[in-house]
Amino acid sequence: MASYTMPVQVLIDELGRLPGIGPKSAQRIAFHLLKVPTDDVARLAHALTEAKAKVRFCERCWNIADAELCPICADDRRDASTVCVVEEARDIVAIERTGEFRGRYHVLLGAMSPLEGIGPEQLKVKELFARIEPEGITEVILCTNPNTEGEVTAMYLARMLQPFGVRVTRIASGLPVGGDLEYADELTLGRALEGRRDLSA
Repeated sequence: MASYTMPVQVLIDELGRLPGIGPKSAQRIAFHLLKVPTDDVARLAHALTEAKAKVRFCERCWNIADAELCPICADDRRDASTVCVVEEARDIVAIERTGEFRGRYHVLLGAMSPLEGIGPEQLKVKELFARIEPEGITEVILCTNPNTEGEVTAMYLARMLQPFGVRVTRIASGLPVGGDLEYADELTLGRALEGRRDLSA
């Protein structure tokens, strides 16, 4: 059976370790990189090493940052009393695009997954609790993903936050705009009914 030369195989193996990249995609990317000019590959390599060297986690909320605090935590105009808890830094970008939220964030860096051995100790949960009193937080919005891991994480946090006396809310989840009812699964439709709003007021 024919095999690739060692440098090519090592490149394919390394690319294959990235999330969402299977063996076929890793091969495609590797051969693309071998075809493009050396300058293009050098730019990509430089961007990777620069990002790894300069980007770190915000000391307050664990968002990605290039200083002690991320731009959101450093912004005094944000409402410090409301914190939105998300699983990953990329979730912040999605919420910020809505223009609806003016509070601060807390990134857990994952979600609880007993099958994968990820419990609260592996997440930034203690760090969230440590922020409540010093920052005068009065509401925690649980914005974890609407899947099994996200729900387990949200329920755990809601229970653990009770003694702090803060308001704990969960984002509503339901039907996407432009979707048809007949294609919605039972869980999504059930959530949409639970999260219904009053239009008579």
